[in-house]
Amino acid sequence: MLRTAHTSELTPAELRAARALLDEAFDGDFGDQDWDHGLGGVHALIHEAGGALVAHGSVVQRRILHNGRSLRVGYVEAVAVRTDRRRRGLGGRVMGALERVVDGAYDLGALSASAEGERLYLGRGWTRWPGAVGTLGPAGAVLMPEEDPPLLRGAAGLDPAYELLIDWREGDVF
Repeated sequence: MLRTAHTSELTPAELRAARALLDEAFDGDFGDQDWDHGLGGVHALIHEAGGALVAHGSVVQRRILHNGRSLRVGYVEAVAVRTDRRRRGLGGRVMGALERVVDGAYDLGALSASAEGERLYLGRGWTRWPGAVGTLGPAGAVLMPEEDPPLLRGAAGLDPAYELLIDWREGDVF
């Protein structure tokens, strides 16, 4: 069963189950800041018939500055499928729900993919940003030449001659 809900609509038990799923799926490499980045937006959750959570993802609002414009971005976070349920289309179902939110509410979508997850997103039409990236934060605009470029959805009108500056946050900026 697929359910979408805002963070405010999830029960404490659902939030604990999502966090446990992410901790397991990322083999302990999913920290408190990563968890915080995935809160405050819309979650897509898939439960088995018995109620166990087997897949999760969320989309939160961020801002990207590009060529003199501030764009409202649906940033996809915390996508995971329980390890014993992978390769069954659950990640695609979660992404389908999140993409509907991105397409209906934001100027474009963005995400940072793991090497393992990148294939899923590219196969769904997300594209790798070919230009420079950076952040706009407490120190002003800072280019990040070592940062892996994000994957984008709905970015056909963006010019890679101009950098993408995403809003700053603690932890991983992208």
